[in-house]
Amino acid sequence: MTTTDPSPAATARPSLSAARERFLSGRPLPPGVPEEVLAAWRRARFFGVPHDLTEPVAGPPLPGESVLLGAARPVLDRVAPALGVDGSLLVLTDERLRVLWTAGSVPGLGGWAALSEQEVGNNSAALALRVRSRAEVHGPEHFLDRWQDVSAVSVPVLGPEGGQVLGTLTVASPLSAAGRPHPQGALAEATVAAVETELRARAGRGERVLLDAYVRAARGQNRAVAALDGRNRLVSDAAQRLLTPEVLAVLERTAADARDTDVTGFAELPEGAGCTAHVTPVRLDGRTIGIVAALDPLDDPAPQAPASSPPVALTGSSVSWRHAVGRAVELARSQEPLLLTGERGTGKSALARELFGPDPVQAADAARDPGLGQALPAWQPGRPLLLRHAERLAQPGVAALNSLLDQHPDTRLVVTCTPGAPVGPCLERLLDKMSARSVTLPPLRERTEDIRELLSALAPRTTPGQPPLTWTLDALRALQLYPWPGNVTELAHVVRALTERRRATGPVRRAELPDAVREGPAARPLSPMEHAERAAILEALRRHGGNKARAAAALGIGRATLYRKLREYRR
Repeated sequence: MTTTDPSPAATARPSLSAARERFLSGRPLPPGVPEEVLAAWRRARFFGVPHDLTEPVAGPPLPGESVLLGAARPVLDRVAPALGVDGSLLVLTDERLRVLWTAGSVPGLGGWAALSEQEVGNNSAALALRVRSRAEVHGPEHFLDRWQDVSAVSVPVLGPEGGQVLGTLTVASPLSAAGRPHPQGALAEATVAAVETELRARAGRGERVLLDAYVRAARGQNRAVAALDGRNRLVSDAAQRLLTPEVLAVLERTAADARDTDVTGFAELPEGAGCTAHVTPVRLDGRTIGIVAALDPLDDPAPQAPASSPPVALTGSSVSWRHAVGRAVELARSQEPLLLTGERGTGKSALARELFGPDPVQAADAARDPGLGQALPAWQPGRPLLLRHAERLAQPGVAALNSLLDQHPDTRLVVTCTPGAPVGPCLERLLDKMSARSVTLPPLRERTEDIRELLSALAPRTTPGQPPLTWTLDALRALQLYPWPGNVTELAHVVRALTERRRATGPVRRAELPDAVREGPAARPLSPMEHAERAAILEALRRHGGNKARAAAALGIGRATLYRKLREYRR
């Protein structure tokens, strides 16, 4: 998608720059500041990003081997020579916005190891990752002082399966007087298209090699074999009976480690696993792409309870989700307060309850009790405390919470917060103090590879003799392409509604999904009138089985008009 609307920074750059200065000094803002820009500045302040940051931040450790970089490097090496003429910078990041590769030069942009909003504030790479489409940030739309004279355009790189975001490609240049579209936006989009083509070609080969290795290892009657590469998982029926969540987690880590070290031999499984696992690497073109594990039950395994699925709050094998949950578990081991941030519906409260374990938890909701006048008096000292919707705390509630922490510093406290809403200075200071021990949960659109696992975890238990809920590939593709503004909570509502109202047998088909999920998101923001018009057209198409001529006749418009409107919604 190419954006042609003028940038807010381009049409009113001097006033936007002045508004930013007033924002940084805490003075009232002039009218007309774009809400999305103001929200980005507030997020940067919430994350504790210093606007006068001078030294590039040290990013998180890079993976030993990057599939994205391997596929992108041949393309980038062809594109890079064109950058010297215009004085531009080309940057490739992974899905955690760690910088994998750079070429070219722009003052103020060299040497950065990470481009996440938590580290550097608003930038086009973070925005493109969040909206899953091309994004631009110009001049004072940035939060950092040193990027006020920079224009940047970023495009997400999507994986060959499921459309998951693997990373971003950014072209940055000196501040563009023309505003949007960025003059090198077409170059960024064409480069990403070439990288995605290379990824598709390589993914097909890797999957075939993993499948061949699995088939060879599983030859024979009832052999317990699992093949994993970090994205795909092939498990025989016999292995399914032996695999517990703990054993599977070990094998997933082993598959990731296999890219850097030789893992041939027996994997070290947790005590009470009930089986052994002999691991063999799977190689393609001289590099390890996954593993095959042959499982054998122990002679006299100790009796174990049947393995159960992990709670929904912990479900997911994507890199971003495992990283966030692992970090939260690590921080929750100490007695100091923990802050969980993220969009609504990402599972902050559910994860918090899992972190507390079996202990009874006192819950307080600032959305219903902003002053905490009801929740805190009922709190029993020594009992874990979960504070939800901290962004809705009023000043009395902040004061009461600070008093509680002063009197009971060893209280196990987990606070959840949804960034974006304006907060008062007292609450801002409290959140700033907690930001050192905070974890941001990724939205569902950034971990779409977890949707298959979530569907199984969210589906209600079936009665004996009733088959579990399954999904066609077309339905799964629609679920993975939908942006899920309500995140896991919205997905849970869809699964529950389908379970309660479904009358058909067999896998869930795409036609059974809600209109918005089935048809996918509109490619551009729609006005309220367009939203209503689009909904009416989709409903007419559903009633008439997708027949556009009959749908147009039912709506009282010509077929050409119907085609034109559908094209406009996808533009």
